[in-house]
Amino acid sequence: RNSSGDLVLNVDSDTILAPDVVTKLVLKMQHPEVGAAMGQLVASNRNETWLTELIDMEYWLACNEERAAQARFGAVMCCCGPCAMYRRSALAMLLDQYETQFFRGKPSDFGEDRRLTILMLKAGFRTEYVPDAIAATVVPDSLGPYLRQQLRWARSTFRDTFLALRLLPELDGYRTLDVVGQNLGPLLLAVSSLAALTQFVIAGSVAWWTVLTIAAMTMVRCSVAAFRARDMRFLGFSLHTPIN
Repeated sequence: RNSSGDLVLNVDSDTILAPDVVTKLVLKMQHPEVGAAMGQLVASNRNETWLTELIDMEYWLACNEERAAQARFGAVMCCCGPCAMYRRSALAMLLDQYETQFFRGKPSDFGEDRRLTILMLKAGFRTEYVPDAIAATVVPDSLGPYLRQQLRWARSTFRDTFLALRLLPELDGYRTLDVVGQNLGPLLLAVSSLAALTQFVIAGSVAWWTVLTIAAMTMVRCSVAAFRARDMRFLGFSLHTPIN
């Protein structure tokens, strides 16, 4: 409400921006139909632990696979909090809806970046991803805080998908498939893992097909990422599957 510029930049307090981030985001925002744009996130503490290394790879995949694919349709579903630029006139239109965030009748204080992005899309603006606008942010270095963070994000994803259901058919068939996959994928992985564990407990046998299928899908994804990023460390991202 106190800002006066045409554009508003949101930066988390633990995030460091590359010197050219503002310039590159502004170039994307020159198009009046763009309401928001985000940069690429990397882990500033990537080398601290095995977990921060995995999270850094997770961010690369989230930005350069998921967000990059969504940006082809001008519909990035979440312009992430650590580094996102918004058109002030669009923000002013949505501010009342943004400030009064409720879920099942109760005030909600998580997933505000995803909610704002979806409000932008519902208002008819495009949302974009700028891969060469690099922002380095601090990520959890131990499993407890990381899992709590992931739980908040998962709640936001599931909740705000309902907000976007009517919007999806207007965007693109691929986008609908993408969002459905984001929500069903983790659930199917969890069901498959629980079914395999139940079979082992009850029948004393291992569901090898389940294990091999999950392992094969994981290695295919990691191999593609290693090829695209030209970085063999992405093969090690397979360790993230049981955490997921």
